[in-house]
Amino acid sequence: MLCPYCGESESIVLESREAEDGKVTRRRRECDKCKKRFTTYERVGNIDLKVIKKSGKVEDYNRAKLEKCFEKACWRMSLDDREKLIDEIEMKLLNWKSVEIPSKEIGKMVMEKLDMVDPVAYIRFATVFLEINEVSDFEKLISNYKNKK
Repeated sequence: MLCPYCGESESIVLESREAEDGKVTRRRRECDKCKKRFTTYERVGNIDLKVIKKSGKVEDYNRAKLEKCFEKACWRMSLDDREKLIDEIEMKLLNWKSVEIPSKEIGKMVMEKLDMVDPVAYIRFATVFLEINEVSDFEKLISNYKNKK
C-alpha cells in the first residue's frame, strides 16, 4: 500500500478491524518513511456489475470512477467520509434488480448522496452530470435547488 503523503510502499499496520458489518476491513497504517498515519479499506473486489453508458456501450463497473467523481465534487470532505458514501452507493448497486445498471441511475444516486451532505458538491457534480453549459441553465439549477430546500 503506497503512502498517500510520500509514496513509500512500506508501512506498518497499527490496527485492523471489521467495518460495515464485516464486509470491509479497515486498517490504520503508519508509513515507514515519513511516519504519517493513514487509513486503508480492504473489500472484496469482484463486484460483477455492468454499467450501461449513455451511448449504449456496456462496460464493467469501476469503483475508481466513483472515487474520482467524489474526489472532484467533495474535495473538502475527508477520504473516510467519501468512502462511506461510495460504499452506500455500491450497496444500492449490488441490490439493483439487474447486474446491468444505467450510468444515469448511478449519477442520480450520487446526486442524492451529495444533496444530503454538501450542497456545493451537489452543484459541482450536477453541472457535469446534467451537462450544464450555459449560465442560464446554471442559474436554473441553483434556483431549483434553493426552491426544493
